[in-house]
Amino acid sequence: MINYTGRLDSALRKAAWAHEKSGQHRKGTDIPYIIHPVGVMVIASNVTDDEDVLIACLMHDVLEDVRADIYDEGKMREEFGSRVVEIVKNVTKDGDKPDWRDRANDYLQHLEYSASDEAVIVSASDKIHNLLSILVDYSTYGEELWNRFSTKSSADQLWWYESILAVIERRKVPEMLVNQLAEQVNSLRNILGIS
Repeated sequence: MINYTGRLDSALRKAAWAHEKSGQHRKGTDIPYIIHPVGVMVIASNVTDDEDVLIACLMHDVLEDVRADIYDEGKMREEFGSRVVEIVKNVTKDGDKPDWRDRANDYLQHLEYSASDEAVIVSASDKIHNLLSILVDYSTYGEELWNRFSTKSSADQLWWYESILAVIERRKVPEMLVNQLAEQVNSLRNILGIS
């Protein structure tokens, strides 16, 4: 159960504001972006009650997706502390490489060998929520769904989630998260006709 504190409420408000101010919605939809960080926080709350980790769940896409003139690392550190910032930075993809696969491989390497245990919980929860959303949207949009992604390939999406699953299994995150992600990866394989 989440102990909903004033600090968590402040993080929820700030994340909602930052994503809205950036004009972000869930990929290919008009659904407010904040749905995703809240979902990530709820998933993570099943395995931790660490307030900094739950705040990092709410803020996990801010440094990657929100322009620095709207909200930056310094402001996040001032409002939520260095530990939250470090967790968020540990799950933020480096946008300097233009190739999607290169960025993905860098993220996987970092997640496996450098990221904190707390950051791996946030990442696993993030990927579970993203994949759940993909599976729900696939039931509505079918193959057209893959056009939302920069790779436009269901095979790339499967590779990505299988790779994340392999890393979180090796990192020994709570079994509940491993099982949830494994179940969703199997569902993705099934809809793609891969056994």
